[in-house]
Amino acid sequence: MGRHVSAVCKLCRREGMKLFLKGSRCQTKSCSFERRDTPPGQHKWKRGKISEYGVRLREKQKLKRYYGVYQTQFMNTYREAERQKGNTGENLLVLLERRLDNVVRRANLAHSRAQARQLVTHGHIAINGRKLDIPSYLVKVGDVITVVGKEVSQKLISAIAESAPEDAPSWLEVSKSPASARVVELPNRSEVTLEIREQLIVEFCSR
Repeated sequence: MGRHVSAVCKLCRREGMKLFLKGSRCQTKSCSFERRDTPPGQHKWKRGKISEYGVRLREKQKLKRYYGVYQTQFMNTYREAERQKGNTGENLLVLLERRLDNVVRRANLAHSRAQARQLVTHGHIAINGRKLDIPSYLVKVGDVITVVGKEVSQKLISAIAESAPEDAPSWLEVSKSPASARVVELPNRSEVTLEIREQLIVEFCSR
């Protein structure tokens, strides 16, 4: 467990900022980034100047790691954002925010996106009363997310919701008992808490 936490926190140090990959742990003093915000490695070193290509690549990698998606998933989402009207970068962020695993995390039904994805794939989450095990499902206005499965799972998720260190975003209406959430509106760019320059990602992906 400790080794996994260390490996995950190396990603934050490499990017020079918190990616909140360990959920509530990142909000405490136990966060590895708080104790050491330098890049991984035994000896301190200065970063060289990053090329324009490198800057854009890092923004894309940062976004992928934050939402926990693979390259193919990311590019499929990007192409969908391109097809939509409006700003492609903002469309991309909104689509990633609407992923079911992200919504479960944002509704404080899981400590991290990795845990939220596991809850979904193991069949503990239902949409509008119907069990759904697809983490990439895009929620719509009016969708109700509830917990299904064994009583042990429901108690665990309810405990997570009760002890959540942060408030849910305004586009979600969250209930702690029983643990559930309803999508009252679609998210917008201001709801994305990650510091990201989406225009650089668009420039990288549209090469």
